[in-house]
Amino acid sequence: MSIVQEFKAFAMRGNVIDMAVGIIIGAAFGKVVSSFVANVVMPPLGLLIGGVDFADLAIVLKEAEGELAAVTLGYGAFIQSIVDFLIIAAAIFIAIKVMNSLKRKEEEAPPAAPPAPSNEELLLTEIRDLLKQRTP
Repeated sequence: MSIVQEFKAFAMRGNVIDMAVGIIIGAAFGKVVSSFVANVVMPPLGLLIGGVDFADLAIVLKEAEGELAAVTLGYGAFIQSIVDFLIIAAAIFIAIKVMNSLKRKEEEAPPAAPPAPSNEELLLTEIRDLLKQRTP
């Protein structure tokens, strides 16, 4: 089997496609959460703290000189990333908790009753019982 055929067999398996879809949805979800934190959560939080814009919070390590930009340590962006992470982690925790509870309910469901025997099976059972009665 050639490498191309092996790769095609690998890539077309359900698990790989599911994983790819999950990664794409996760990346999009991360962008939505980042936007939510940057544009909805942090501005009111900064206003409550005293009109602080978290994106601008930084420690200047070296002042700007001429055309060289200042060297800064942007801890405000770091705080914003931590809030992003906490929201994403909480959402994933809730999603997994819901999936686990659904899985438990599925496992706890009583097993289905066996299907009733078909007419042929009933007839064969009758014949068997009659034959047992006739033989000594």
